[in-house]
Amino acid sequence: MSYTMKVLEQTIKKNPNELEFHQAATEILTSLQSFVDMNPEYEKAGILERLVEPERVIMFRIPWIDDSGNVRVNKGYRVQFNSAIGPYKGGLRFHPSVSLSIIKFLGFEQIFKNSLTGLPIGGGKGGSDFDPKGKSDREVMAFCHSLMTELFRHIGVNTDVPAGDVGVGGREVGFMYGQYKRLSNCAEGVLTGKGLTYGGSLVRTEATGYGLVFLVDEMLRQHGGDSLGGKTVLVSGAGNVAIYATQKVQQLGGKVVTLSDSGGFVYDAEGIDLKVAREIKEVKRGRISEYVNYRPNAVYTEGAGIWNVKCDVALPCATQNELDKDDAEALIRNGCIAVGEGANMPATLEATEAFLQNKILFAPGKAANAGGVATSALEMSQNSMRTAWTFDEVEKKLKDIMVNIYNNIAAAAKEAGCADNFVVGANVAGFKKVADAMLQQGAV
Repeated sequence: MSYTMKVLEQTIKKNPNELEFHQAATEILTSLQSFVDMNPEYEKAGILERLVEPERVIMFRIPWIDDSGNVRVNKGYRVQFNSAIGPYKGGLRFHPSVSLSIIKFLGFEQIFKNSLTGLPIGGGKGGSDFDPKGKSDREVMAFCHSLMTELFRHIGVNTDVPAGDVGVGGREVGFMYGQYKRLSNCAEGVLTGKGLTYGGSLVRTEATGYGLVFLVDEMLRQHGGDSLGGKTVLVSGAGNVAIYATQKVQQLGGKVVTLSDSGGFVYDAEGIDLKVAREIKEVKRGRISEYVNYRPNAVYTEGAGIWNVKCDVALPCATQNELDKDDAEALIRNGCIAVGEGANMPATLEATEAFLQNKILFAPGKAANAGGVATSALEMSQNSMRTAWTFDEVEKKLKDIMVNIYNNIAAAAKEAGCADNFVVGANVAGFKKVADAMLQQGAV
């Protein structure tokens, strides 16, 4: 048995019932197998055994009082996975589905994603099973203050810099930052995704969606000189990533025809009216089904089926495992030529394999959606320098980073003997930087 497969087997055995973490470990270690086997120094130094084990896992209770005066208790997590190339960096997710397995799955991915940005940030992730939906501002504030009362002692500008994620936007970051500042007596850039009035960065809101589109556009350009201009694009989700991916596709001349949420999806053959979508999701916080009230020629379909719509490019931006093998085969039959993951691992392993076998250009999430964390790192830089860059300056830096990520994963795939397999390319490129740093720092 090869070194990578032996470590994978041990990892699954040592972490029973953590199915999401198993999925991430399987995807990454399987694609690294050939590269690692060609470099025995990694086995000698126990790099993989150290890589799959978080440096630190923090689990804690979060008691808070709701508007009825009742004490509520949630679970909190922070997994500080790897700091070989810099302080831990990764979002906080507030969602009922959050568990240790999901946080480890996301944190393990984050190691490689952060490495790919070329910036000095390590991998971490955190969150809680708290659901902010339906909660008042006061309840959300009470929860955020309680969470930070425990978390503040484990983070710091040179230790661990959390950000937002699903369920954590500017409101939540603001509440947590205010409590951190009170407890630590430090006004420092320890959280990213902050408001522009107190150290936030322009383009941070748009960054994940914009970055996704920049990378996919570059991928198309380097395969036949094509681009997103004139392409029909499917986008799933209707949150931050989906909205700004749609905006950037439209700016580049493409036509997005779908958006979705947990209830179903809307199809607009004339192209999504972004003003309407933003009104529904960002202002009214409503359901995407309301879109047809504004655009009567659009069609709303309840439940699944978005990937059956004919398209040139698909951008899954909703959640993990939203696109399975049957969906992948439907996209392939309908002439899809490229897929870019806006969410974290939205395509199952079987779907990914189907895309690769059929020579579909496939950009995995750790590369394609790295724009968010890259811009968070740019926010850290601005905070450290006590300065602020313009929107155009940050957007240009973001585009340069995403183009560089594409070039690096393409080169790594080719070097590994898997040209155009960007899953292998992303994992090898991300792994090599972290592993070499670990080798140089010794067994720590």
